[in-house]
Amino acid sequence: MSGSGAAVEASVIQVSSSNSELDQRVEASFEAMNNVDCSEERKKSLRARYFYGIIFLITNLTAWFIRDYGHTTFPPLYYKKACGIRGSDCFQTLGVLRVSLGCFIFFLLMFLTTFSTRKLYEACSKWHSGWWALKFFLLVVSMVVPFFLPPGFIQIYGEVARIGAGIFLLLQLVSVIEFIRWWNKHWASDEQSKQSCSIALFTSTVFYVASICGIVSMYYFYAPRPSCSLNIFFITWTAILLIVMMAMSLHSKVNRGLLSSGIMAAYVVFLCWSAIRSEPADEKCNVQKPKNGHGDWTTILGFLIAIGAIVMATFSTGIDSKSFQFRKDEVKAEDDIRYNYGFFHIIFSLGATYFAMLFISWNLENSASEWSMDVGWTSTWVKIINEWFAASIYMWKLIAPVVKQQPKVMNNEESVQQINNSNSP
Repeated sequence: MSGSGAAVEASVIQVSSSNSELDQRVEASFEAMNNVDCSEERKKSLRARYFYGIIFLITNLTAWFIRDYGHTTFPPLYYKKACGIRGSDCFQTLGVLRVSLGCFIFFLLMFLTTFSTRKLYEACSKWHSGWWALKFFLLVVSMVVPFFLPPGFIQIYGEVARIGAGIFLLLQLVSVIEFIRWWNKHWASDEQSKQSCSIALFTSTVFYVASICGIVSMYYFYAPRPSCSLNIFFITWTAILLIVMMAMSLHSKVNRGLLSSGIMAAYVVFLCWSAIRSEPADEKCNVQKPKNGHGDWTTILGFLIAIGAIVMATFSTGIDSKSFQFRKDEVKAEDDIRYNYGFFHIIFSLGATYFAMLFISWNLENSASEWSMDVGWTSTWVKIINEWFAASIYMWKLIAPVVKQQPKVMNNEESVQQINNSNSP
């Protein structure tokens, strides 16, 4: 009986081991299938970003066409109660705002339907990465509806768009500064090789030389006489910011090197140049300003480059949700989404308000001229303030660790002093 019992027990153990091996094989096959599915869904979600970027580019071009050529191309095709008898309320400035509102509505709806998505297999993730026919229909409806709204409502949206564009600029600044810090961390850290440090030194030198050349060129082209006091102030203050940022970056308590401050210097000089270029065409302190005010090939090329820059700025900020996380040490699982869908879409909706302000030069009353973008004193001051904000945020990023560390050092010194006092007789 004991021999038969042992045989039965051995057979049971053999069966259980074979079952466990079968379970492991089934689990392995399921895991492989899940990995394949996750890989496919991940590729779809990454490709979807570019489709949304193309949609955003098309809406930009649509807004430009409505502003410059809508009144001559679509004279009989407007809704008179919303657009007026001659359709003036659906073209030019209000036409841009209507297209912007449609783009804003589309991406806001995408935000509301995807902001809670965390896993690739969720239905909201599949909605973000697919269903393009339905989303195309949703986009068309979102773009058409604003052309049936009264002008008063569009004017209110214009005021809201100013706030949205300001928020977009602030988020873009944070994204740019975080990218500069990342660049500096990976190229100029102490653990890097001598070759990487040499490349970082060469790169920082190039950026500083470009910044100095930019300052000198702006003095020559945009401040040719002492009467150009405002331009002289803009350029001089930019040069002072460059010196302050470099000094703070090289300070012994900060010690961030020249790379990040060099890149930031070039960015600040670019913002100053862009601001002065936005001054009205009748200004006498701009020797490069064309006399006719209508666009030659350089104006058209600059306009197209500006549209591309808007799309790229919106796209790069939208996929950079990591710069705005409070906790950055979270480990990504295999089925986690690779970028925050909700943040991506809300940035594009804010980008819709931003391109509206650029096309109308932040002015809700007067329409901009053909092939122009972001021209006028309002645009100039927005860019100048943007430059000052950029420098201020960067300098705070430099000194923030020192400021936060100072109270800890003082507390440690006080505790050590108390211990010494207690141990003394």
